[in-house]
Amino acid sequence: MKKVTILALHLGYGGIERAITDLANSLVNDYIVEVVSTYKVYDEPVNKLDRRVLVTYLSDLKPNKKEFKSALKRLRLISAFREGIKSIKILKLKKSLMIDFIKGCDSDIIISTRDIHNTWLGLYGKENVLKIGWEHNHHHGNMKYANKIIKSCENLDYFVLVSKDLTEFYKTRVKPKCIYIPNLVSKADKVSDLKSKNIVSVGRLSKEKGFIDLIDVFALVHMVCPDWKLNIVGDGEEKDKIISRIDKYGLSDSVVMHGFLDKENVGRILSRSSIYVMTSFTESFGIVLLEAFSYGVPSVAFDSAEGANEIITNNWDGYLIKDRNIEEMAKRICRMIQNYGRRYVMGQNALDKANKYSLEEVKEKWIKILK
Repeated sequence: MKKVTILALHLGYGGIERAITDLANSLVNDYIVEVVSTYKVYDEPVNKLDRRVLVTYLSDLKPNKKEFKSALKRLRLISAFREGIKSIKILKLKKSLMIDFIKGCDSDIIISTRDIHNTWLGLYGKENVLKIGWEHNHHHGNMKYANKIIKSCENLDYFVLVSKDLTEFYKTRVKPKCIYIPNLVSKADKVSDLKSKNIVSVGRLSKEKGFIDLIDVFALVHMVCPDWKLNIVGDGEEKDKIISRIDKYGLSDSVVMHGFLDKENVGRILSRSSIYVMTSFTESFGIVLLEAFSYGVPSVAFDSAEGANEIITNNWDGYLIKDRNIEEMAKRICRMIQNYGRRYVMGQNALDKANKYSLEEVKEKWIKILK
């Protein structure tokens, strides 16, 4: 049986980390599968890995970016200096550990999930190893980033993109063959009946996810439909700002901040929700939209998120809002709330869409190139 190794930065919270877990679990019946992580952020992977997946941590180190920024913000210069020195040491060790691993790796196939890993895999991977880069992030028109990606995969055999848009962009710009393989979504245990008065949004609480705009949208929805609640799943540096915005509108009784949750608990919330809302400025693929779809939950998103445009069919399984128009998004959500029949039909369409990204469909595409 051939061996596949997937290179990861960490196995904590995040879309890439969830995609790594899904791919590893889907391949264990056909390959020996190993996931190699630079950092050990948590004692156990956040997303549940099949017990047959081999997990290797290259170090017990954790990135200290948060501590460094906090020290700078508070003008604790000695602490900032110490954290800065520690950060440099961590980065050097991160590089040497991964390069040493790649040089000695006995796998038949190695899949890289970061641009820096692409570079190291291409330079130091053994000659007889099938080398695959796997890109999840959208360049968003930033050619500096795009050129970095293009350069990173010069010595790879294949370059896998998670969206059609990215595949079209890179296929004439990179040396390896580009292949479109979307992320997969697992079948839900329980589909929502769409009768609960719950709206949900899941994601890292960072600026690009647009959660401040989400609160502005919900404030307008609340004026029309005061008995509905907004559930936010995630954590991050914007948390305090989001809570301040909630307090500004007096919405503390109508907005529930759940923090980070594992996949199982996110699923429980989705199964009890009736509308999913995405306010991201950018989104490469939007796996959370597909997860909502797998529970039969229709979605509303700003079309500035590229991934949303690929997943949502406007007026069919959700709504795409142009120009980040907050009033229009609130209006569409209220329309969904007030028309259960329309919401139900859109939810069924969403469920049908999710089936196109099933484990079987996506696994077949991966197996094709691995063979």
